[in-house]
Amino acid sequence: MMFFSDENFPKSALKVVAARGHDYFDVREHGSLGAEDHSLFQMAIEMDAVMLTTDRDFFHTIHFQYDEHPGIIVVALKQPNRAAISKRLEWFLDNFELTLLRNRAFQLRDSTWIARPPLPA
Repeated sequence: MMFFSDENFPKSALKVVAARGHDYFDVREHGSLGAEDHSLFQMAIEMDAVMLTTDRDFFHTIHFQYDEHPGIIVVALKQPNRAAISKRLEWFLDNFELTLLRNRAFQLRDSTWIARPPLPA
């Protein structure tokens, strides 16, 4: 699976992605720093890559503006740091079926998570 990291997502968390055999695109390495959220998300969609971000707008706003997309993971912690974000992403990748990401946004909080639209029962 391909993941797309915005400029605020810690590079150290991308090691978690790679360690599980996934590919990633880090926007910092490709000259798109400062791009608007919609532009970044459009790039992720064109690459068929799941968006990785700490920007809550992707969960609360941007997700609803696209009918079809590979998925969004927003890590939204009260006291975010590289280690905590990496740990939360690691937990998610180890506990969720990644095919459920398509057309869904997940917000990973300190000890809970929420998906939009909700997962099937």
